[in-house]
Amino acid sequence: MSIIRLADLKQYSDTLRTRHGEELNVRFVEPRDADELQHYFRSLSTRSRYNRFFGAISELPNGLLHDFLEVGERERFTVVATMMVDGFETIVAEARYALNAETATLEFGLSVDDRWQGHGIATALLKNLECRAAALGAEHIFGDTLRSNETMLSLARKSSFAFVNHPDDWKLVRFDKEIAAAPKDIPCASWRLAALSRQADSPSASA
Repeated sequence: MSIIRLADLKQYSDTLRTRHGEELNVRFVEPRDADELQHYFRSLSTRSRYNRFFGAISELPNGLLHDFLEVGERERFTVVATMMVDGFETIVAEARYALNAETATLEFGLSVDDRWQGHGIATALLKNLECRAAALGAEHIFGDTLRSNETMLSLARKSSFAFVNHPDDWKLVRFDKEIAAAPKDIPCASWRLAALSRQADSPSASA
């Protein structure tokens, strides 16, 4: 069971910076994001959607959209990365991740709007996901991608992931990384809140 407090998701938001210094807000998805999230996926190129879902879809089916919007259900979470574009909060990237507490692993998938690729958004988001994984108690973080997805393979390589054969599908490559960074090296709101929670639950904590 995770220690995410679902009643107050806003406290887990983080402000990151792109390669060019633009402000990037990473937060849990909210029900109000349904239309914007659907618009985001429709706006992706055919190749980007194929790479994200390993198949040809033009938008999120209703069932999958519902799953994306259910934060915390079965230890699955969705975050969106937003920027102010022409005065409006705009989704420019998304990530979905799932914790397996028994194996202390976190699996993730992500995408970046084609118009914003090359700004370092994926790199910043992936580093943030590592921090969120650590906060949940994961010891490894991993993802799967198509062998033809050079962009994702390059990102994983630059982020020091190790590559292994996928156990079920020869068309996919799995990349895995042990989470061994010190807390000071992976700062994020989730980590700070988890640390405070552990501190409060400690038998030695004073009243």
